[in-house]
Amino acid sequence: MPADYNGRWEMVRNDNFEDVMKALDIDFATRKIASHLHQTKVIVQNGDKFESKTISTFRNYDVSFTVGEEFEEHTKGLDNRKVMTTVTWDGDKLVCVQKGEKENRGWKHWIEGDMLYLEITVLDKVCLQAFKKTQ
Repeated sequence: MPADYNGRWEMVRNDNFEDVMKALDIDFATRKIASHLHQTKVIVQNGDKFESKTISTFRNYDVSFTVGEEFEEHTKGLDNRKVMTTVTWDGDKLVCVQKGEKENRGWKHWIEGDMLYLEITVLDKVCLQAFKKTQ
């Protein structure tokens, strides 16, 4: 059985986020606001089905997916692109590949203890975020 991602997770670390946003061509003002936000992730997992909400005071982002099934994702509230997204399991890690305008785009999620880690990749830029479980 894969890892249990259910819960509410509060951001405690956000390394190199601005470089990833630059690689996505996000404008200067939005980058400055977004780089200072505290994010909360709320994840509801039912087997291979996920509902993930990223909540902040500036913008929220919701995405639902089933592991192993490709879907069209509209990254509205992020960089406002349409990408073809596939999330798979690699052991207990969730690995996402997003095909579209930007090369080498995707993310990885994994859990260590009461921490949820998110590694975001775009082109040659990598951001590491960490979230502590609160519920």
